Parts: sequence; structure tokens; C-alpha cells
Amino acid sequence: MKFSQKTLFILVFIVFVLVSSFLPMFSFPGYSILSNTTSHLGAQGSPNAWIMNLTFILLGITSLWIAIQSKIRLYQVVGSMFGLSLLLTGVFKHGALIDGYTTVLLEDQMHSVFATTTGISFVILAFSHGFMSKGKQRWIGIILAIAASLISLGMAMMPPYMGILQRLMFILSFSWLFFYMKPPKDKQYISIQ
Repeated sequence: MKFSQKTLFILVFIVFVLVSSFLPMFSFPGYSILSNTTSHLGAQGSPNAWIMNLTFILLGITSLWIAIQSKIRLYQVVGSMFGLSLLLTGVFKHGALIDGYTTVLLEDQMHSVFATTTGISFVILAFSHGFMSKGKQRWIGIILAIAASLISLGMAMMPPYMGILQRLMFILSFSWLFFYMKPPKDKQYISIQ
């Protein structure tokens, strides 16, 4: 049986949806899918945090693969920044949210830097795709960049809903990146074998 790239993307996407939906049942008491983010699932001291952090790493590696395969320098640079920063959010964990666990502050700060870089680089990638593409690819890229920005703003303005808003943003973003985005062929460089 041949294992295709599309199959890999589907599996990684399903892993993310399952982990972000069901790991909360096995995380710290009081975790709410509405108000707690996926980073909270992977936070220092959180039960089973390794599962969410491994999922971030898997998403990051898959995103890096997509970026490198694109044959458009801007996609390769910005997409690699997105994938690498996402991967590093799984390496550097969010500060502890449970009593009795001391946060390693530097690790929490690094997590915040990479989580922010992930968001910014995704918006740049989606906007860039929109401006470089034509037709539906153009409009979906621009709309997604605006939606990701507005959802991020909504997370900051409505903390009781930041968990569900983040999941919505991730599902939209990875659906687009893994299954919809097609780099415009007229912008690709020709590789010499």
C-alpha cells in the first residue's frame, strides 16, 4: 500500500482534531475546551502534556514539509518560519496552570515568542498567497488571513471563549494549508535536477 502525501496530511489533521478535542478529558481539573487553549493542554505540569506537545511538533514538521515543497521562495521562507515556530511551541511549554508546579519562566517566555511567531507568520503566508494567486485561491487566502487576525483579536478580547476560538482558527488554518492552498504555478521557480 502506497502512503501518499495527502494521506499524511489527513492523518495529521485528524490527530490534531482528536487530541485537541479529547485530551481535555485527561488534562488538569477544570480544563475547559471553551476557555483553555491547546497550549494549556501542553503546559508545564499538565497531565499528558506530552501528547499535545508532540501534536504541535507533528503539525510543525508537516507545515515545514509543505513550505519546502512549494517552489516559491516567499512560501518557503514564511511557511518555514510558521512550521518551525509551531514545532518549537511543542518544545518550549506554556507556563504551569496547576497548583504546586513551579513554572520555568524562560521556557514559558520562549513558548509565547514562538506561539506569537506562529500566528504572525501564518497571517503573512495567507495574505501573501492571496496577493500572489488568482480566483478562489486569492480570495480564500485573503479572507483566511483576515479571519485568523480577527479570531486572534477575539481571543484577546473574550478570554472565556479563547479555547474554542483558537480551535476554530486552527481547524480553518490547517484545512486551508493541508488541503486547499495551491501555490500559483506562474510564481514557482524552476528547479534544475
